[in-house]
Amino acid sequence: MLDTDQTDEPLTPQQRLESSNPRIIDAGVATITDMETLQACVAYENKHQQRLPILKLLAQRAEKLREES
Repeated sequence: MLDTDQTDEPLTPQQRLESSNPRIIDAGVATITDMETLQACVAYENKHQQRLPILKLLAQRAEKLREES
């Protein structure tokens, strides 16, 4: 049986960063696989909440992506 709720569409920055559960935010950031998505998330966070811990998490993910490439 197919799960019709799931799509192949990537998560938006809002979906990755807007949760009251830090584990969901951590997972959203951990699944970023490219710099374009990461930059979109940084821009979203800067525009909306400007939470330093989230921006630090995104910076760490950027460093990891740079190391992997």
